[in-house]
Amino acid sequence: MRLREIGDVVFTTPAIAALRRRFPNAHIAYIVEPGAAAVVASNPHLDHVIVAPARRGLRGIAADLALGRRLRAVRYDLAIDFHGGPRASLLTWLSGARERIGYVVRGRAWMYTTRVPRPRALRARHSVENQWDLLRVLGLGPADRGEAPVEMVVPHDASIAVTERLAQAGVAPGDPIIVIHVSAGNPFRRWPLDQFVALAAGLARRDPRRRIVITSGPSERDAAQRVIERAGSLSIGELSLAELRALLDRAALYIGGDSGPLHIASTSPVPIVGLYGPTLPERSAPWRDRAIPAVSIDAGPLPCRPCNQRVCAPGDFRCLTSISAERVLDAAERLLREPRRADAEAVARDRG
Repeated sequence: MRLREIGDVVFTTPAIAALRRRFPNAHIAYIVEPGAAAVVASNPHLDHVIVAPARRGLRGIAADLALGRRLRAVRYDLAIDFHGGPRASLLTWLSGARERIGYVVRGRAWMYTTRVPRPRALRARHSVENQWDLLRVLGLGPADRGEAPVEMVVPHDASIAVTERLAQAGVAPGDPIIVIHVSAGNPFRRWPLDQFVALAAGLARRDPRRRIVITSGPSERDAAQRVIERAGSLSIGELSLAELRALLDRAALYIGGDSGPLHIASTSPVPIVGLYGPTLPERSAPWRDRAIPAVSIDAGPLPCRPCNQRVCAPGDFRCLTSISAERVLDAAERLLREPRRADAEAVARDRG
């Protein structure tokens, strides 16, 4: 059980693979809400993906009770709640599984038969490892990014759709593609628009063969269009999560903030430049083989960082606005010159 968000669902995929190794003959199902369902829809370690529509009010309660009855009828032996929210806790309990593993959550811990402490502080520890704590009670060893990286399978139709869109945009098969994602789920993770423009223009200026593809979420469509117009970049239209993942198999580099698309990128072999404002790279940098290079750029130590992303204490979002386009451009050029280094130093951090 991990209902949302995109990145959090991505961070459960190492656990899915580990559970399959631990229980090779088990029937394994995954419950997720629609927004992140594509992450696990084609996961080879799962037997069944149950998409639970996010409904509110009495209809939502009725739907969850009905889903609970369906789960109970299957007679699951084990339920693991990687989410811990009210809805996830309720569905875990309604499943009637003999063993129900979840976090010690105030007011809901009684819904689990096995409870695992979860510190409330924002720790400098990767989210994969935080969620892996729930597997330790099953006898699984520590999380290993080499043995169990994040993963997302690319559907064949998504690959075909992306190939067609690139061709329509005039991108030849051998053209180097750099994907820049200008969106983030909240304003605390949005790098300034002018910096995106300067970055895209700088990358194109240094090598005219490059095709700079700008992507965004629905809420940032207008901002993405402004970057495209001002920097002379490309758009290949709105992409589904599966199509974004397919695009990244063609890309030479991905650049973006700490949001769902960055974590989708981490399931691919593309080198990544990640921009971290209120969040910590130690918590959400790409979880994959260290031979695949990535650079995490942040503002360095600040008294307000990390934060809970509800109120910007200084009021100027300095954790992101202090990151210059030049720093990001330099990091990008380093990865483009040396796309793979088979050593642990391939995952680096650029501190402010």
